[in-house]
Amino acid sequence: MSMQVQSSASTYRDAGVDTTKEESTMNRIFPLLRRSFSFRQSARGQVCLDVGFFANVVSVAPNLGVALSIDGVGTKIIVAQMMQKYDTIGIDCVAMNVNDVICVGAEPTTFLDYIAVENIGPQMMEDIVRGLYKGAKLANISIPGGETAQVGEMLKGVRDRSAFDLAGVCVGIVPLDRLVMGQNLREGDVIVGLHSSGLHSNGYTLARKVFFERMGWNVEKYVPEFRRTLGEELLEPTIIYSPVVNDLLASGAAIKALANVTSDGFLNLARIPYNYGYVISTLPESKPVFSLLQELGDVSDEEMYKVYNMGIGFCIVVSPQDVERVLTCAREHGINADTIGHVVNDDEQKVVVEPRNLISKGGHFVQI
Repeated sequence: MSMQVQSSASTYRDAGVDTTKEESTMNRIFPLLRRSFSFRQSARGQVCLDVGFFANVVSVAPNLGVALSIDGVGTKIIVAQMMQKYDTIGIDCVAMNVNDVICVGAEPTTFLDYIAVENIGPQMMEDIVRGLYKGAKLANISIPGGETAQVGEMLKGVRDRSAFDLAGVCVGIVPLDRLVMGQNLREGDVIVGLHSSGLHSNGYTLARKVFFERMGWNVEKYVPEFRRTLGEELLEPTIIYSPVVNDLLASGAAIKALANVTSDGFLNLARIPYNYGYVISTLPESKPVFSLLQELGDVSDEEMYKVYNMGIGFCIVVSPQDVERVLTCAREHGINADTIGHVVNDDEQKVVVEPRNLISKGGHFVQI
């Protein structure tokens, strides 16, 4: 394939997403959120975890907690508008929330959606909700309600009167004595990586910058590496991992830690609040979308491994004797999985990606 590519490297910040400023802002906000924890004086409603983890847990009864997560789909929505295809974006919304809730060992049970629209188009709305329905079916959860808001003055899309935003809240239940937080981690524990289906729902601002602006491609362009059009590749739904994790927890497998590999990539392992580091020693061959995006955008390894999942959408950390059980369970659910690394003692909670000579430093990856 003959390609003409601009010489300057692409970054998430240049595309319009400043993660450093976002982290600084969150550090200012978190103290205010923590102060609200004291508002509940009774045992019911007590916040069990600190802010900043994948999901939080609130006690509702003796030894019973409710896990909560909220998330949206981001600018993957713009690709759906470009394609005029809205029946899968709801799967992504369910997945982004469910995959966070299971990180504390909770079983997702319920989901609520919020859809903001520029124009209340009945067919578009029905297609979005069909995606939510399919996601709920895959995750074995209910959708007992939601909210739709017509806010045309606030939204701007790539097609006339087609702009919308989609977010959701997932609720799960977990016995408080069975929370999975990394509290039982030991050096030598094994990281099992569950494969992703592609970009999932992260880094689309940079991906659109590279494919649509830098290269001048459109969603109908057939890309040989993908064996389908660019739009079809970019709309591939996020995998819902809760059936695998739910089955493993029900089987009594000693899961040590769980990490959803979304924004910040493998740096998400460092969100597990104990003094251990993580060495990614091997990675399976990832889907062509990652290598092509990196090549065409001249994106550095440091940037790619912070922004994208790079082929691994979820990490399950277990003791060596439980590795085969995890791999078998994943296969039974039709998800490829591999052992990709191990846990080490490390007070600085560094994440090392050996195949790319990367090490975490200050919330970013740098070359070793």
